[in-house]
Amino acid sequence: MRPRFPELLLLSDVCLCEYTSHGHCGVVRGEEIDNDASLELLVRTAASHVEAGADVVCPSDMMDGRVGAIREELPDTPIMAYSVKYASSFYGPFREAAGSAPSFGDRRSYQMDPANVREALRECELDLAEGADALMVKPTLPYLDVIAAVRARFDAPLAAFNVSGEYAMVKAAAAAGDLDGRAAAIESLTAIRRAGADVIFTYWAKELAAWL
Repeated sequence: MRPRFPELLLLSDVCLCEYTSHGHCGVVRGEEIDNDASLELLVRTAASHVEAGADVVCPSDMMDGRVGAIREELPDTPIMAYSVKYASSFYGPFREAAGSAPSFGDRRSYQMDPANVREALRECELDLAEGADALMVKPTLPYLDVIAAVRARFDAPLAAFNVSGEYAMVKAAAAAGDLDGRAAAIESLTAIRRAGADVIFTYWAKELAAWL
């Protein structure tokens, strides 16, 4: 991709789930995630992405300490940390398409509790202290209050990931004739921007580019 599109800013998602037989985002010992053993592999993965041409690495695994470990290895590479990634039901369509659902258990031991906003702010603070250049909140629409709280607390660039389930809900409702899909998409993305996101990752990007 880098040689074909030299003018684009290329961001890469750094995680292990796509490359493991169990589908978890870190190394598994028995049925437990080994956080520290996962860090070395995440660092190597991030370095390989930069070697392949990535301009920014975006660790999405939610292992503790991974931003600091990547920063030590890649001192000059921008890092956009998935700092606030909730254990959410809204990832369903993506997981089905990518075949990335865990083969046992779930990801609640390392992704975040949807009921806890204070933990989100602590995670952002830790990631910035470890060297993150930008933060991300994922998903978006059920967490607009979290986006607003992060925006109010920190000055770092803030991204928000409008995930597959959020996109699929609007698509399904529009297909059923229950709402205007284009208007609902624009309204949803406007709400995310209004909450404080500087950058929005969304499945609507291609359609939105034609609408605006």
